[in-house]
Amino acid sequence: MTRTGVTDELIELRGLRFHYRDWPARKPTAPDLVLLHGFTGHARSWDAFAEAMTDRYRVLALDQRGHGETAWAPDGAYGTDEMVEDLKAFVRAMRLNRFTLLGLSMGGAVAMHYAGGRPPELAALVIVDIGPAIELAGAQRIQTGVRANDVYASRDEAFAAARLANPRPPEAHHRHRVDHSLMRTEDGRWTYRYDRAMRRGAGRPPRDPEAGWRALAQTSVPTLVIRGELSDILSPAMAERMIETIPDARLARVKDSGHSVPLDAPDGFLAAAREFLKG
Repeated sequence: MTRTGVTDELIELRGLRFHYRDWPARKPTAPDLVLLHGFTGHARSWDAFAEAMTDRYRVLALDQRGHGETAWAPDGAYGTDEMVEDLKAFVRAMRLNRFTLLGLSMGGAVAMHYAGGRPPELAALVIVDIGPAIELAGAQRIQTGVRANDVYASRDEAFAAARLANPRPPEAHHRHRVDHSLMRTEDGRWTYRYDRAMRRGAGRPPRDPEAGWRALAQTSVPTLVIRGELSDILSPAMAERMIETIPDARLARVKDSGHSVPLDAPDGFLAAAREFLKG
């Protein structure tokens, strides 16, 4: 159950229609926490976490371009730089000041590069299971997944496929994410909401690891890096190097979790985040 008062909003940024969820804090003086999902994800995947954090923050969960209920980019531009510019526009439009930013995977890369610009509005940063470079095995697994069958006869069939690919998450939590990932097709079947162009690998330029390391070195706010214990995306060695590179950083490891830490181990993820995010 979630509290009343949570709203789904639309906002125009840089010529695109964006969707975000706005979770009011339980106290009027609470600061803001912005959440950025991963590749193929959406704002609704944060529902349980956002609700739990409203004792400390007003929580804003953004559907990034081409994902969830946000519009698909007509030019197919889905690079990190584009998403950083989207985030800057969102921060300006929402008049955020001294806010905390948390990003998972793709969203973590966006958060990393945004923080590297030393924006004065940013107070703290959480990077979840992503680094300047990613492990080859994990990258291949993700690409294989997004290029697999993406049209299903029913929601149940889509969920069964998701469970086959990743049986770790608590079932109800996993079902919530999958249900909010889907939309109807013209012939009555179900497919994913995120832009089909990304399923073909289009619109996402290659990563520049050195730019990522420079951004981390320039980060000027307290930072938490969260790694899934079983992650095939962020290696232990890279996580340690990130902590050494960021001037004020600490590392948390979440047990029984792969790359999708908030999905795989929601309780462990919440505990790690709350230890750092005091509001």
